[in-house]
Amino acid sequence: MAGFKKFLMQGNLVQLAVAFIIGAAFTTVVTAFTAIIMDLIGKLGGTPDFSGYTPGGVHVGNFITALIAFVIVAAVIYFGVVKPYEAYRARYVKEEDPALTEVDLLTEIRDELRAGKQ
Repeated sequence: MAGFKKFLMQGNLVQLAVAFIIGAAFTTVVTAFTAIIMDLIGKLGGTPDFSGYTPGGVHVGNFITALIAFVIVAAVIYFGVVKPYEAYRARYVKEEDPALTEVDLLTEIRDELRAGKQ
């Protein structure tokens, strides 16, 4: 039982649970925003629901509606999450120098030892 408790309280599992809950809440926001955009597209083009569109008897309307919704969701995620995160990292997070390999470190130690003997 102690092992199970330790597993549940691991940092990764707790972080995953928090990310899942925040993701579910963010989904509601993105869905509402997508509905607004679809309504605006509907105002311009007639109807926001293209499911009745069947050129030549081929039912492509559902695909068009899903494609537009996907593009809107992708844009919201990119401009609302990815771009601000990239800007934050560029401004506040220092990139570490590439780590020295063992060979580089040993070579550096050797060179310092040689310099100290002379």
